[in-house]
Amino acid sequence: MDESVLDFYDNLAEDYHLIFVDWKQAISWQGEVLSNFIHSKLHFFMEGGTSLLDCSCGIGTQAIGLANHGFKVTGTDLSSASIERAKKEAESLGVGINFGLADFRSLERDVPGVYDVVLSADNAVPHLLTDEDLYLAVRNMYSKVKQGGILLLTIRNYNELVNEKPRATEPRVFDNGKRIVFQVWDWADHEKTYRTNHFLLQEINGQWITKHNKTQYRALLREELTPILSMAGFSDIEWTMPSVSGYYQPIVTARKTV
Repeated sequence: MDESVLDFYDNLAEDYHLIFVDWKQAISWQGEVLSNFIHSKLHFFMEGGTSLLDCSCGIGTQAIGLANHGFKVTGTDLSSASIERAKKEAESLGVGINFGLADFRSLERDVPGVYDVVLSADNAVPHLLTDEDLYLAVRNMYSKVKQGGILLLTIRNYNELVNEKPRATEPRVFDNGKRIVFQVWDWADHEKTYRTNHFLLQEINGQWITKHNKTQYRALLREELTPILSMAGFSDIEWTMPSVSGYYQPIVTARKTV
């Protein structure tokens, strides 16, 4: 994992909600969509609530939304600034979530217990740039899934993006033109990785403030991730596109059956 990842999320934690037109509405929408999707994949119902580990919880977007739908949520992240923000947000919204610091690659050591669902949403897994790191993370996720439980990952549709190799995202303009969010992508020559330059522009008291953070991603293809999930021990690996799930990114689910 590139060293820029921790700096990226630590620096972005205070402003992360500004990526969304309405962050609290996004919490509600993602919670509903993911809750419905998860229950469609589980083969059992837990009367006391389904246990879920969000192992890249950030400031709590998915964790809070799913807790509001009855999941017993634990949230972990490698960014201490994000975790501190998530704790404050969950408390202010009256949501009970256990939070802690943990890297994808050390979940087995750093996170106690096992869960009905292990989740990593919003393109966090492609921060792992090598097959070795990816396998290590997936194997650690496997260790946290109960027998019969599922892993759920959401990532960008890189099978399309590697063909297009976009240089930037379309700017999103909020608050009557006073807040603008966009990304510039610098693709590596081998086209397997790219650096994201994330820009947030705000007009505050008549002055325009620009904030820039950067990090690196792997353009992770479905045919690359699927065999790694299988090697880690998962079965029933399924990809679901947004047109079917209603979520904004492709979702891969995998089951622990052994």
